[in-house]
Amino acid sequence: MATDAKKEWDAYRTNELTRVRTRLTKLGYSLSPNQVHVSGERFLMSGKKLVLVGTRLSDTKRVIIKASSDANGAKEIESEHQLRVTLPHLPFAYQSFPAPEELLFEKHDGLTVAITGFIPEEKRFLEYPLRKQFVLALKELKAQEATHTVAYGHDRIIRHIFEKADAKSYLADFSSFAHDIDTNTPKNASLQETIKNAATFLINHVKTIEQYCGFLTHTDFVPHNLRVTQEQVYLLDHTSFRFGNKYESWARFLNYMLLYNQPLEQTLVEYVRENRTPEEYLSLRLMRAFKLGQLLAYYARSLTRTTGDLHTLTQARLDFWAEVLDAILVDEPVSPETIENYKTRRDALRSEEEKARQREFAQV
Repeated sequence: MATDAKKEWDAYRTNELTRVRTRLTKLGYSLSPNQVHVSGERFLMSGKKLVLVGTRLSDTKRVIIKASSDANGAKEIESEHQLRVTLPHLPFAYQSFPAPEELLFEKHDGLTVAITGFIPEEKRFLEYPLRKQFVLALKELKAQEATHTVAYGHDRIIRHIFEKADAKSYLADFSSFAHDIDTNTPKNASLQETIKNAATFLINHVKTIEQYCGFLTHTDFVPHNLRVTQEQVYLLDHTSFRFGNKYESWARFLNYMLLYNQPLEQTLVEYVRENRTPEEYLSLRLMRAFKLGQLLAYYARSLTRTTGDLHTLTQARLDFWAEVLDAILVDEPVSPETIENYKTRRDALRSEEEKARQREFAQV
């Protein structure tokens, strides 16, 4: 099954690239020679959609192209188009959300294509000093918090455009994560105990989850989905915008930074602990547990789709992120040694193709 998943993706990618390249030529665009975003571990992810790098032939402008002939992939691209158009005009959004310019959106002969301008950066987010990273992240997180549905009219505006999550849906999703973990790791009693404890944590504080719902949030708020240019933060991947718990964006960002910049993670944790109410700090922990459950379920499902070093790495990822979840549940930091040991093992097991894909994430 692991080999079949890779072969299926490779076949889809080859056929789709041929079709996309033909259409782009007629539209006045070309693809770059190397497309690392559709290589490496991409085959493990759900959805048949290509994210490609290209050039507008008329002026050599660099562009990002999303394309799919798959029904679900096409729906996702169209949804992102609608969100990109709608977000700047929300009457209750008190902060702006700069985004790449959409150069083209079309549905033609069963192929859906969206093309946006590439946003260059002076430097990568993680290359800024810690203080600057803190300021940039906090500014963007506060901007999302300022967009809050507080009236029935607001709900009516977003109903058919944005996904909406509440306490009930968060618990239902986590139950689904737990089921996937139980199904795919039946002999991992430690992991299942951790997930059981996390589910109890969420259930016991369902009122706190609901209390802070109704806020604009970006479910994949991490450095490779944003660009910083001239003090302006540009958010990418508009499909990840939804209205949900105030701290879902925070949770995704902090869980990421625990691995890539723990001092920033701890600085932001202390900011919430010292400057906001105990209930808000609890909400942050609840969302971190939720996002970790989602990540663990993804890796659990990946076990049957991987072999060799990638399978060993998937198991290591399950062990590491379960340990992180345990720490969140008791409100303790993860030791730097634990993080470094995991990163060393991860880098030793990653394929060269995946390493190239990860490097490109920092550029595109």
